[in-house]
Amino acid sequence: MKQRSIFLVVLNSSVVLAIFLTFFVLPNAPIKFPYTALPEYSFKLDQALATSGNQFSLLIGVLTRPNNYDRRHFLRLVYGIQSFPIAEVEVKFVFCRVTNREQKIFLALEILRFNDIIILNCTENMNFGKTYTYFSSLPEILPRRYNYIMKADDDVYIRLAQLVSSLQPLPRQDLYYGFVLPCASMNPHEGYMSGMGFVLSWDLVEWIASSEIPKNDTFGPEDKVVGRWLKTGNKARNRFTAKPAMYDYPGTNGRCSHELVPDTVTVHRLKRWDQWLRVLEFFNVTKELNHSKLYNL
Repeated sequence: MKQRSIFLVVLNSSVVLAIFLTFFVLPNAPIKFPYTALPEYSFKLDQALATSGNQFSLLIGVLTRPNNYDRRHFLRLVYGIQSFPIAEVEVKFVFCRVTNREQKIFLALEILRFNDIIILNCTENMNFGKTYTYFSSLPEILPRRYNYIMKADDDVYIRLAQLVSSLQPLPRQDLYYGFVLPCASMNPHEGYMSGMGFVLSWDLVEWIASSEIPKNDTFGPEDKVVGRWLKTGNKARNRFTAKPAMYDYPGTNGRCSHELVPDTVTVHRLKRWDQWLRVLEFFNVTKELNHSKLYNL
């Protein structure tokens, strides 16, 4: 019988301060990259807010590793300060079985404090079935169902309000949403969605959990494999690519990269702290910080 658990992480705010001071290095000058204006299929946040009566739910599973304590706590800060009035959004961190005694203790502390970790019944891996285990396990282990399930990397910055506003007018069934590959493609019905972060409607998650097609095809680049499942099963008739609002960090991946833009949904390949700093500054994420005598920033 499969064993599954839900765990969580706690790190002191002083650790985060140390991370910022130690690793966030301001670039000497802004980098310029060519960028084409967002096309007509882009959804504006104010338009979505105008029809905010249509609520929905979204679970974002960030696939990461147990020992990435600093990254998890940093992402908790990044996502915890965002608001998204038109949807119910939960962010959880996902990895495979934990055997290390030290990690078990630390993760138990995280569970007690945050309750935002899912530990799957698998051996930690990238392209050997972890994504399949993630999707196929959810209908059984989750206490409720969601309209949408997202798989995301831990080196991607998701702007939650922009993400939910783009999902708001889309179908709730048979939906496959993300950054379509290859990089030059704008046709979501060709290729597959990048593993940086893609969304499936709940019915597709249930299909993955019950179908023999994904069960017998779990090895290989995880995003490409998911696309192959859906094609073989004649699923995901409703497909949407959020290009160019989803992209790789400027200069990191050829035609998949472009300059940072205001209507961004996700920025991927944030491997270094200075890249994170540039992104957070560009989107002015601390603009809500009020003056206080308790700190001098």
